[in-house]
Amino acid sequence: MSEQPDTPKKPPVDKKRLARIFGDVFPETTSDERGPEGSQGASDDEWLRSQRPPHHGG
Repeated sequence: MSEQPDTPKKPPVDKKRLARIFGDVFPETTSDERGPEGSQGASDDEWLRSQRPPHHGG
């Protein structure tokens, strides 16, 4: 049998360093987990309606 060459080991991921450099990528909870009190659903809908072009009607 042939021996496999020693492969270098990866250092462990430093999550604190990554967060410091890149910031938080994902929120702790998603919008469907938060519920209505933690979301801005009504204001988001209003903003979306205000951004709709006139030729889309409604």
